[in-house]
Amino acid sequence: MVECTIQRLGHHGDGIAEGPIYASLTLPGELIRGDRIGDRIADPRIVTPSSDRVTPPCPHYRACGGCSLMHASDPFVADWKTESVAKALTAHGIESEIRPIQTSSARTRRRATLSGTRTKKGALVGFHAHKSDTIVPIRDCFLLEDLLLRTLSALEQITRLGASRSATLSFAMTLTETGIDLRVDGGKPLDGPLRAALPQFAGTFARLSWADEPVFADGTPYLSIGPAKVSPPPGAFLQATADGEAALQTAVQEAMADSTRIADLFCGLGTFALPLAQNVPVHAVEGATDLIASLQEAVNHTPGLKLVTTETRDLFRRPLLPDELGKFDGLTIDPPRAGAEAQMHEIAKAPVPRIAMVSCNPVTFARDTAILIKGGYVLDWVQPVDQFRWSPHVELAAQLTLRHIGA
Repeated sequence: MVECTIQRLGHHGDGIAEGPIYASLTLPGELIRGDRIGDRIADPRIVTPSSDRVTPPCPHYRACGGCSLMHASDPFVADWKTESVAKALTAHGIESEIRPIQTSSARTRRRATLSGTRTKKGALVGFHAHKSDTIVPIRDCFLLEDLLLRTLSALEQITRLGASRSATLSFAMTLTETGIDLRVDGGKPLDGPLRAALPQFAGTFARLSWADEPVFADGTPYLSIGPAKVSPPPGAFLQATADGEAALQTAVQEAMADSTRIADLFCGLGTFALPLAQNVPVHAVEGATDLIASLQEAVNHTPGLKLVTTETRDLFRRPLLPDELGKFDGLTIDPPRAGAEAQMHEIAKAPVPRIAMVSCNPVTFARDTAILIKGGYVLDWVQPVDQFRWSPHVELAAQLTLRHIGA
């Protein structure tokens, strides 16, 4: 049995005491006690709680791995996430204005991936326990939109129908404006009996896909992005909440306000390209063919847009080069968590006056920003956005401008 005081939180939200000793569900300043196994206290007892500690509202919190910071007050989480952005920048010697974080409300997640497994008595559907393959069944969730929660019974039935005893199904759900789009992975082969049984869930889901195979679609699922209606591929990436998406779009539009021709890199479904194209021509670049196809289809059916051109291109292996980038006076880039180091080196050589960067990883954002600063850019401001409440994740948008020659 050891006793220690938590000094800070790590990147994953675990408390860290001197040693280091790690303890989940703890907060800075708390005196804790428990059995130490290696470098971790697995089940800490809180001897002296922090004033920032609150009672988690969710009954599944301690078992479920979907959230890790529900025991902390909202102001604490907001400050901690903002500070994590500042620390990532400071590690590269970067200073900038960091705006107040914008946090999505509870029960507004419009996409989620749940897991399902068969049992002797039926099926379990829920989230994985923290750092475990065990599935914690849920009956409520303070993250998800209510319509997603209402599918739990149907997902259990699908698990009984489509999962082998040794398999875990993955349910990727997206709430669209025409209903819930469901993609199921990890299931049995889609044979005749299974294909015949699945349409019974058409009243619950607008579209159901079994891995890459379509099963049924009650109309075409679509999302409104700017003035366009976009039909996403099954399981496609989408900003987690509508208000989080709006916060990022507003920041990007501010950063691109004076641009007359914009390149949108890692454009996805057109989250930024489509709103921007209401005012200026946009060249949208993305590595996934299906995402580009959905974006192009939306462009084709949306009158009033400025010219939108699309390009399928792996920006990790074939980043846009300076002569290509030089055609634009505005650049929007939203890479995955790994960032876009190779692309940043090319951007740093190109005289694009304004850049809007969007990131879901402050560490790679800071690394990539440092490359641009060495190339002559200034980081004007950073807007943190928290779409993943009670998790350690934070997203952000930022504006960079090229210093004038001789400045």
